[in-house]
Amino acid sequence: MILKRNNGLNIQQIREDLAQVPGLTQQPKYQELEQLLTYYFECTQAADATGTRLEILDADYQFRYAHNPIHHMEQRIKDVSSLIEKLTRKQVPFTYEAVKNEIFDIAGIRVVTNYRSDVEVVANALLAHKDVELLHKRDYIAEPKESGYRSLHLVLLVPFYETDGQKKAPVEVQIRTIGMDMWASLEHKLRYKSKTSPAIMAQYSAQLTHYADEIEQIERGMETLSHALNGFEA
Repeated sequence: MILKRNNGLNIQQIREDLAQVPGLTQQPKYQELEQLLTYYFECTQAADATGTRLEILDADYQFRYAHNPIHHMEQRIKDVSSLIEKLTRKQVPFTYEAVKNEIFDIAGIRVVTNYRSDVEVVANALLAHKDVELLHKRDYIAEPKESGYRSLHLVLLVPFYETDGQKKAPVEVQIRTIGMDMWASLEHKLRYKSKTSPAIMAQYSAQLTHYADEIEQIERGMETLSHALNGFEA
């Protein structure tokens, strides 16, 4: 099942959001906004197409091996304020060409798997599609971030069809286990959503990393137990 976050983008909403951005002295012209909205729409279509592929993959795996590698999925579109924050941080101008050439996570799907081996199953299945192109790959499972964050990030160029033919747009696919997703969600709330000062938060960084390691060990044990009980080999 895919949980979607639909932001309902439109030109008027974008103008209102841009008016609240500090330091943005000149808003894009109407044509530029129209191009950006079109690009947002194309990325959404590519994400929808990717979600369909993943749902078929999960159903096929269940049919063939009596196992669902995917626990659930969440699809999201980056809102305008997040986009502008990222452009500002990367010192990229707010133009259609710059966004298209520099920002590849307008649309994203988070795939939460049951077990660690399922991460590889999902990734390999997607990359086996000859019409899907891998643009970027960051494996934070093989090499976790210093914070303890674990996830496999793939940026894929995915085809989709509109009334005037086939097009392609990038989609960021994050693949992680239930435990990795739980840790990442709670760590984000603790680190970025709490009112605690960064200095105090830093005192607990080692503890958070330790919890990430513990969760990984528990998940490895649960997967070994599942294989023993069900005779399933991913």
